Amino acid sequence: MLQFRVLTPAPRAYMSTPPTPAALLALDAAPRSKPSSYPEPFASRMAGREKRALGDLFGLSNFGVNLTRLAPGGISSLRHAHTKQDEFVYILAGRPVLITDAGETPLAPGMCAGFKAGSGDGHQLVNRSSEDVLYLEVGDRTPGDAGSYPDDDLQAMQSADGKWMYTRKDGTPY
Repeated sequence: MLQFRVLTPAPRAYMSTPPTPAALLALDAAPRSKPSSYPEPFASRMAGREKRALGDLFGLSNFGVNLTRLAPGGISSLRHAHTKQDEFVYILAGRPVLITDAGETPLAPGMCAGFKAGSGDGHQLVNRSSEDVLYLEVGDRTPGDAGSYPDDDLQAMQSADGKWMYTRKDGTPY
């Protein structure tokens, strides 16, 4: 009599990071556990924003890609400008308002906007509608970046390890 044994692969032990997927449904990616790196009182203003760091899942190191959802009333960030990092957004669903130094621009699915590093043009998206907004944001990861926030007493400097450090405009820490 022949006997068969079913072989199953042994579970893989991962040192610190899971394997890089070949592909995935973007909405299946887990949202970031910490909604914002801003200090208070600014971090709580990011309620209603959910980011899925898609680029990180694939180990991308030259640029980042986030799938971001803004609930009604949500904002993408404080209005800001980068010194060294370019940014780009592409609207997938919903109708946010883009706020820049030039004023307000209504956006719709299929529209995109780009923000050149060093321009000093503060920008943010605001969801004033009753429906969610879904968009892709792409930014490069040039080291040594800094951020300015024209509407808030905040400035940011990127440390050597890529983490953001925040101070008031007079340099005192939060």
